[in-house]
Amino acid sequence: MAKPASDLDIGYATAHELRALYEAGDLAPSEAVAAVFRRISAVNPHINAFSALMEDEAMDAARASDVRIAKGEARLLEGVPVTVKDFYEVKGQETETGSFAIRKGPAAADNPVVTRLREAGAVVIGKTTMSELAWSGMSRNPVTGITHNPWGRGLNAGASSAGAGAASAAGFGPLHLGSDGAGSIRMPAHFCGIFGHKPTYGRVPHIPVSQNDYATYIGPMSRTAADSALMLKVMAGPHHLDHTSCEAPPADYPALLDAPLKGKRIAYSPDYGHARVDPDVAEQVAKAVKTLEDLGAEVEEFTPAWGPKGPEIGRFFWSVLWGRRAGVLDEFEDRMSPDLVACMREGANYSANDYLNWRERKYAYVAEIAETLAQYDFLVSPAVSVAAFPVERVQPAHWPEDPWNWLAWAEFSYPFDMSGDPACSVPCGFTPAGLPVGLQIVARRFDDLGVLQAAHALEQALGIMDRRPPLPG
Repeated sequence: MAKPASDLDIGYATAHELRALYEAGDLAPSEAVAAVFRRISAVNPHINAFSALMEDEAMDAARASDVRIAKGEARLLEGVPVTVKDFYEVKGQETETGSFAIRKGPAAADNPVVTRLREAGAVVIGKTTMSELAWSGMSRNPVTGITHNPWGRGLNAGASSAGAGAASAAGFGPLHLGSDGAGSIRMPAHFCGIFGHKPTYGRVPHIPVSQNDYATYIGPMSRTAADSALMLKVMAGPHHLDHTSCEAPPADYPALLDAPLKGKRIAYSPDYGHARVDPDVAEQVAKAVKTLEDLGAEVEEFTPAWGPKGPEIGRFFWSVLWGRRAGVLDEFEDRMSPDLVACMREGANYSANDYLNWRERKYAYVAEIAETLAQYDFLVSPAVSVAAFPVERVQPAHWPEDPWNWLAWAEFSYPFDMSGDPACSVPCGFTPAGLPVGLQIVARRFDDLGVLQAAHALEQALGIMDRRPPLPG
């Protein structure tokens, strides 16, 4: 990359490009971080991607990175800006979780994954917005309000990692930490036209261990698969406080990223045998699948028998997850999102016996998914059924109404939160209205490298990663 000429160029530089610029002496981390903050100051009022900014602390860290680089002591992410979803602790910062009902106050210490990023030299610049308590696919909450999609003000940026997706698309630095309990990395990646990777369950430790029945994940969000590979290498690996974390250390994902797709067996399902998909989305996904074939993959259109079983299972477990918190409604209902309130009330009606009976059905469903993935290298589909729609809605205007069930347009994502398999959303095209569309790539458990390699190959073939939203400033 040539020496960047503007704050915009620096804001959109990849982590790989920044590292090369630092090494060549063409840019210092303190210059890069200052440029990113100027870009945030100019553009973030249009988007609202942050719950907190940390300019003084970040500039101190960036200047320390200047010194380390000058001494030849640079670490893997030395001086590279990173944001952290507000769900996770950053020392000294409030953890608001987008809610008046459950607020954690200033954090006494960094979350262990944030510690890993800092120890690799990353500069934490702020905390990004999320849906209330990370419950939904809509980029709004009662505390910070609406996070707007950079591709259209007033449009959904996806959630619950909405701020991370919007920040990445807007050029607020290269690396963003998100999390995914039913699609909350892949949904904002799809809506905002960036790359998002939900790792294998346990690949990145989640501390404290989630109560979402082993279905919540921390993962990287960035504009390229290569940057997410770099970030995943740093975050992955076992941790003693997460008894579900994988024992194996991470692979060298960035070094192994280039791999051919020729001969790879891919199952393509446009609708899982039941999902409604808008035609504009389906068309872009089908074109991307053709590109996979052009790259030498053996693609077979496939309708999984397990697909139609997903909606009932997904609705039950999502409502039960939030129903357990229904006790907050007596005090806080008038300051909560009405759709979350409806979900809590539905989930509060179930018993422990109901939960165990549904869990038995869930595990049979997961086993069927595993049988499918054992037969193929990858399963591909739309990442989400719709392009970005007005953020105040739960469903697009042309979809059936429901008081809370946004899962109806996220039927492709939550199955793999349940199954533990790695999955990503990679930008694959744009609707006629100019809104991004993502292709989901799934592999069997532990093949995070395969997902990253396939996404990287598709990115290179499509050549759309440098397209930027029409933002002011």
